[in-house]
Amino acid sequence: MLPDHMTCIEIAHPGGPEVLRSAERPTPRPGKGQVVIAVAAAGINRPDVLQRQGSYPPPPGASDLPGLEVSGTVVAVGDGTEWPGLGQSVCALVAGGGYAQYVAADARHCLPVPEGLDFVQAASLPETFFTVWHNVFERGRLQPGERILVHGGAGGIGITAIQLAKAFGATVFTTASAGKLDVCRSLGADRAIDYRAEDFVDVVKRETGGTGVDVILDMVGGGDIPRNIRALAAEGRLVFIAFMKGSTAEVNFMPVMVKRLTLTGSTLRPQSGEAKARIADSLRRNVWPLIGAGTIRPVVHATYPLDRAADAHRLIESNAHIGKIVLVVRGEQVQRFSLCGTKEWCHPERAER
Repeated sequence: MLPDHMTCIEIAHPGGPEVLRSAERPTPRPGKGQVVIAVAAAGINRPDVLQRQGSYPPPPGASDLPGLEVSGTVVAVGDGTEWPGLGQSVCALVAGGGYAQYVAADARHCLPVPEGLDFVQAASLPETFFTVWHNVFERGRLQPGERILVHGGAGGIGITAIQLAKAFGATVFTTASAGKLDVCRSLGADRAIDYRAEDFVDVVKRETGGTGVDVILDMVGGGDIPRNIRALAAEGRLVFIAFMKGSTAEVNFMPVMVKRLTLTGSTLRPQSGEAKARIADSLRRNVWPLIGAGTIRPVVHATYPLDRAADAHRLIESNAHIGKIVLVVRGEQVQRFSLCGTKEWCHPERAER
């Protein structure tokens, strides 16, 4: 039986990490086609930071609580739900409300916890895998044998994109800071570029015989937008998922015409339930078996208890992490750890900044 109230983390008002505060809210009940999940762990993502700052409001009808991905156990099932059932261990994409003891989720956006993974690892999957699959393989149309450039290769999105692109037969270029290049290589990047010391356009052109790459996944924007266009091959696809350095730039569009380029992009949260269900089905069929087999693996940098969500936000804003940051809501508190440029685990304080 569900309790009447639950503990959660709410945003007191737009601002820094300190505006995240513990609160008590009514426990959600499942609507038609929904399940309620007793949350074991919740992933931290940059859209959570933007929401906290007041620049990324939840879509109509979504919870105002932050948190876009969770793992846990199904404890209530709404009408019209065939799967998952009561007691099922799942991870799920949610439109909000993940920083809480319970969350309501569209049943179609739930996936089984992959074989061999615990709840912490599973909570790190949905947001990045939904995002990468849709943008790299659907919008970007990446094919086996093609070349892709992934910006920000050591973040949650980058680590996912490198592994998925490599698993599906692409040659992978990526950008990262010097101390994170070895991690990118260990996950499958064929060429890891130190963006502070090297020009990624020159590297791509040199190592592709002047041809360029077929797909670029970009979350940087700003001054990199025209450089991305230069780095693309004929018929190339530039896919935007964020603009950390701004969404405006002066661009010469003649190369877009001459090389027949496609510029596209998307945000995940506002998409329809049907669209997310379609992505979930594709992941279940094409990607989840690779995770279960160990071909693709999650990388979790650090965990925090729910009441330290503010500290988790400080870490993600520091850019000191490699991989995902996860809030542990139920179960044993996992020690903080990080993958520091090698395959050995070490404390995050020693990670490259």
